[in-house]
Amino acid sequence: MILRIFGHDFHYECESLCRVYFPNEKINIVYDESGEDERTVITRCIPFNGGNRVEVDAVIGEEKRSLAAEVCADEAELADKSELRICQLIFEALSDITGYTPPWGIQTGVRPSKLMLRLIDEMGVEGALRYFKEDLLVSEEKTALAHTVASAEEKIINLSENNSFSLYVSIPFCPSRCSYCSFVSHSIDNANAKRILPEYLEKLAEEIEISGRIASELGLKLESVYFGGGTPGVLEAPQMDRLLGAIEKSFDLSTVREYTVEVGRPDTVTPEKLRILRLHNVGRISINPQTFNQKTLELIGRNHSVEQSVKSYQLAKAYGFDCVNMDLIAGLPDESFEDFRSSVDTAISLSPENITVHTLALKRSSNLGTSGTEVSGGNAAKKMLEYASERLRESGYEPYYMYRQSKCVGNLENVGWCKKGKECLYNVFMMEECHTVIAVGAGAVTKLCEPGTTNVERIFNYKYPYEYISGFDKISERKNGIKSFYLSY
Repeated sequence: MILRIFGHDFHYECESLCRVYFPNEKINIVYDESGEDERTVITRCIPFNGGNRVEVDAVIGEEKRSLAAEVCADEAELADKSELRICQLIFEALSDITGYTPPWGIQTGVRPSKLMLRLIDEMGVEGALRYFKEDLLVSEEKTALAHTVASAEEKIINLSENNSFSLYVSIPFCPSRCSYCSFVSHSIDNANAKRILPEYLEKLAEEIEISGRIASELGLKLESVYFGGGTPGVLEAPQMDRLLGAIEKSFDLSTVREYTVEVGRPDTVTPEKLRILRLHNVGRISINPQTFNQKTLELIGRNHSVEQSVKSYQLAKAYGFDCVNMDLIAGLPDESFEDFRSSVDTAISLSPENITVHTLALKRSSNLGTSGTEVSGGNAAKKMLEYASERLRESGYEPYYMYRQSKCVGNLENVGWCKKGKECLYNVFMMEECHTVIAVGAGAVTKLCEPGTTNVERIFNYKYPYEYISGFDKISERKNGIKSFYLSY
């Protein structure tokens, strides 16, 4: 579709909002008004008498809506208020044409709960809730969700001290590639990936040692450790043992509140791996079925069975893990509401401490994003999330963590639910950027957070494992940026 822009530079927010309604379409931004298009959103901002007149014309096939409003404000606020009003008009026009009213209104940001916390600080609880509902057009339900999650996150954020940090370890390898995945991850079945894994782990251990030395020199306090991927479960038990041993050797773990390994695929879980994890005091793991529908598992390229998901979870509980997380995805291809409802009910019946409910994101670089496969629309996905929310609440789970991804179906959200006292601290520390995260491995991004400010600086590692290995000297050199950052304030 075409997004035509005249008299303003609000293209980012206008484009993001149009994508909510048309996630599978490429949106071309044009700065002239010539030409006739069957799928067009035209936006104008015209100065008048110290204010602006904003206009939106939306043409989708035979449907057309034309809306306009006048914006009056002080010069310092005029641009922001004009942008807000244009987005409100786009929302009104496209909701009317498509029949879908996004429950997050015009709020397209990744961290709604972080925005809620900031607004509460600036204008109080009532003012923040009112701004969400009246200005951002967020539904009553989602406004309440943002407030609940913000309150839960605030308690975790307050655990963080000025010298706190977390450690993220990247294992960018998987048994196979899921159709919806856009992460930089290599299938371990690939001969090249299998060949470079041992060397990758050697370099990773070296980066862990370098990072631990820097953290010690700066007097930093380790709060949480998180292994992510990819699928860390692809590592063999001896490989896990050596890597976890490298962390113990390089970091002071006496202050760690939480140690998580996102094992991932149920078919990677073995008794020996679980034994090694427990020996190294890992207390929290993720076993992620994504769905309990066998047909869907096969369709999205996950080479495990529903039975393996159940048995892997039961095995993990038998080994005494304090907290097990399971992930589900709403909106997967060919999944009906009944299919998703069954998955939610099955997960709840197993009673893991954490259940994370994701909304499918149609990433451009994923196989699903390029195949044109039909997935659930916004209204269908919304119904799925409403069911999950109702069932989880009545089963003793509360939402504590939330984020959004670009191109999520219906502009919906991903929410972490947990039983009382079983929140994943790392998720909140990382997403809310309340303290530094030192990240190691291919594709890892170290986020340096200056205490008491919103200042965040990033140090990027090379994305691909082969780049990580060949460019390791450069990565090692970049890690000195951690010291520079802390010594600069």
